[in-house]
Amino acid sequence: MVTVYDVNPNSLINKAAEELKKIDSIKAPAWVSFAKTGVQKERPSTEKDFWYKRCASVLRKIYIYGPIGVSKLRVKYGGRKNRGTKPDAFRKAGGNIIRKVLQQLEKNELIRQAEVGVHKGRVITPKGKKFLDSTAKSLKK
Repeated sequence: MVTVYDVNPNSLINKAAEELKKIDSIKAPAWVSFAKTGVQKERPSTEKDFWYKRCASVLRKIYIYGPIGVSKLRVKYGGRKNRGTKPDAFRKAGGNIIRKVLQQLEKNELIRQAEVGVHKGRVITPKGKKFLDSTAKSLKK
């Protein structure tokens, strides 16, 4: 059985983004072309299908690390901020894009909120796991 762990992450995210485009309720908000993904970025993303790639990437992260919340995802997507002559410093990514992505994935029942022991956050549903595993299987062929 082919899973997310058996394929190249970049090709899996690109393929999953293509599949997510086919779902009607996953749409980029109007403001996303003007918004930076975090304080460490200088400009907004210029990719055409940035929203779908971010959705696929978040779905993969939840598959691997779940249960995971917005704060941990902000750390995962954060990066170094160039502070001029001062040393670079790590900054978290913006939370609004991540929250909207999680809401759209929840609406499509690919993820859900759960509490596992002391950890709480989003976990992948069987429908979401099947979606990613079938995408990985199609890549492996």
